[in-house]
This record gives sequence, C-alpha cells and structure tokens, in this order.
Amino acid sequence: MNFIKKIFDKEADETVHLQFQKFSRGEFRDRALVKVKQAKGKFTISTSAEFANELVKIAAEKVGGEKVKIIGAVVSTNDLTGQIEFKAKKQFQGVKRYLIEKELSGQEILNLLEKFPKAFFALSFKTEKDETVLKIKPKAPKSGKPKSKENERLTPTFCKMTTFDEKVGKSFVFEKSDFKDAEANHTFFIEEIIPPKGETDFAKIRELAKRKGKITREAIIDGEKIVSEVEFIA
Repeated sequence: MNFIKKIFDKEADETVHLQFQKFSRGEFRDRALVKVKQAKGKFTISTSAEFANELVKIAAEKVGGEKVKIIGAVVSTNDLTGQIEFKAKKQFQGVKRYLIEKELSGQEILNLLEKFPKAFFALSFKTEKDETVLKIKPKAPKSGKPKSKENERLTPTFCKMTTFDEKVGKSFVFEKSDFKDAEANHTFFIEEIIPPKGETDFAKIRELAKRKGKITREAIIDGEKIVSEVEFIA
C-alpha cells in the first residue's frame, strides 16, 4: 500500500514517517503526483518520485524467489561501497548514485529495501508471472517544478508501472473503483513538529521527530473533481 493510502486509512507507519522527515513547518504544494489509466483490466500508473521505493517493493514482492534483470540506481548520502554490488558509482555534492545492472531475486531486492530504508531505489524491472513492468528514472529525485500557470496540471513522469493487479491500481485511486482516467495532486500542511520525549541526542531528535498536519488531495476522476482532506501524524 502506498503512503498516501495509508494516511487516508489512518494506518501511518515507519515508511510514512520516512516520507516526512525532510519537511519543516509550512505548506508544500504539488506533492505525491499520481496519474492512473485503467483499460481492459490493465492499470498504467505514473507517479512522481515519492512513490519509487513503494513501487519497487510492490514489484519485488511479485517476483518473490525468482531472479529478474535489474537496471537502475540506488541513491544515498551514505557510503554503500561493499554493502551492495554496483556497476559504477557517481557522486555529486555528497549524493552518491550506485548504478546497478544485474540479476536479483525479489527477496534480495526486499532485503536491500529493508537494510537501507533511507536510500532511494530507482530500479526498473519486470515480473514474469503477472506481466507487471516497472520503470523508474535512474537518478536522484529533485524538488517539484513549480507551476508556470495557476491552473496548470502537472504530469508525473518519474515512475511508471503497468500491472493487471487491481488491488495495486485502485490503491492509488481510492475515491472510485470503476474509473478510466484519474489523477491526483496533494498539498502537505506541516503544522507542528513533535520531538521524541526524553531524547537529548540532536541527531536522533531530528530522525525521530514526527510531523503533524493535514493533507489536501485534489483528484480528477473521469472529469469529476473530488477534493478530500485528512489530518495525520507521522
């Protein structure tokens, strides 16, 4: 399940917390962009970079114990040399990009996600069993490009998944089940930063502090605009 669905279902967990660690107090527009098309049981899901690790996890779970060819990059501020196998390593302003092109099992991918939860997994691969295809741009994500016009609708292009898995497709569009075209845009309002009680280590305080606020979701589903809002702590 993706982190937006978890928040609206009141099921925020550690993966949701990681999504908000970098945010200060304030209003953050055009976040977690989603565009989904449904035709003949096939879902084409395009998203902004926030969903990358979750999409990798979804696809890896489908692969299971079998091996598939993986291409892409793992991006991290930490030195992962000796901890992951990579084809090449590139670095810019402290951000390291480990280029990967090899065969891995779904479980091996899941193990990497669990071992390095703060790394960004920009991996592309496909499953054999259910023809799920995942493509993610092999680079570090950047802050969203601001709109040039007030009514402009931004189109997410960083991640793309095609799948026949109805549960996955509809987890990104939960307002209406029988849609054909849908897109959603989110605004994060961070109203309070809640530090952990009894902690004096500043590094741990930054890591463990929770964000409290609300999310406004603007969805357009088959031409109908639906606005919803939810409060959260993560």
